[in-house]
Amino acid sequence: MKLPTREVESFVKRPRQDIRAVLLFGSDAGLIRERAKTIAQSACEDLNDPFRVATLTGAQLQEDPARLADEAAAMALTGGRRVVMISGAGDRNGKLFAGFFDDPAGDALIVVEAGELTARSSLRVAFEDSKIAAAIGCYADDQRVLQGLADDMVKEAGKKIAPEAMAYLLDNLGADRMITRGEIAKLLLYKGDDASPISLEDCEAVIGDSSTLFLDDAAFAAFGGDFTLLTDALTRCEGAGESPVAILRVAQKHGQKLHLAAASREAGNSMDPKRLGVHWTRTAGFERQTRQWSSDRLMRALEILTDAELLAKSTGMPAAAACGDALLRIARAARVAR
Repeated sequence: MKLPTREVESFVKRPRQDIRAVLLFGSDAGLIRERAKTIAQSACEDLNDPFRVATLTGAQLQEDPARLADEAAAMALTGGRRVVMISGAGDRNGKLFAGFFDDPAGDALIVVEAGELTARSSLRVAFEDSKIAAAIGCYADDQRVLQGLADDMVKEAGKKIAPEAMAYLLDNLGADRMITRGEIAKLLLYKGDDASPISLEDCEAVIGDSSTLFLDDAAFAAFGGDFTLLTDALTRCEGAGESPVAILRVAQKHGQKLHLAAASREAGNSMDPKRLGVHWTRTAGFERQTRQWSSDRLMRALEILTDAELLAKSTGMPAAAACGDALLRIARAARVAR
């Protein structure tokens, strides 16, 4: 079953009892993990309970397909419904789940985490075509969802936030749900017992651009030709759970800003980086890059990034490899232009 967008949030909080398995997929790794935990806790509050919760990977199921039915049919020694949590699933597991849904064993709730899947993905199709399974896409929050999340966390903490501070949050919060929650929690901790509304100055002092810092680092390093910083930034992005597609999209936005500035410079005009949304700590580096790149070469760099995103989404090429290759190509081009 494919859930309509309007029903997703309510389903995640209270999954239907007739649903045996839920697939969470998409580009937002943090949102996938958050929803997987919430859904699993609807059946078992303590996900560390070894008698009621089993954790597997897609690779383990590939090596031993019988484990899916075995874990789903196992009885909890302490009573209650069991949960089977599966991470790193992919199309290699699609046939196994399709067969399981035809003849499901036991009554355990199965929660499956995957990365980005195309509409024709065998794993996604298996869940969407089954009446006892559900598939939920998890993608970067839009501003409406981000504002709702921020409002809820601020109210739960018994605080208020100024309109200009909320606007700043919406401009600077990251695309990953868990990182976004962490940034807002850090802001609330910083505010402490201060009863005054959260101000723009509070947000600038705590958040800055930190929620997307690693992504920005990767983009700046690539267009600046800094291989060392690029390698380090990509490693930190991976550690923070950022998806390769998210990295590519931030790099695209950076390239687009550079293109606007470079085109303006070539026309004999100047453009303040702040007007393009460049953080004040990066304006000097941004201006160096606008002098380093021509608008024509930036168009080619943007084509490379767009092609890499298409490769990551529609082919068997690993997304991380497509992303890394594209950014390295841009970094080499930047070196040549120095």
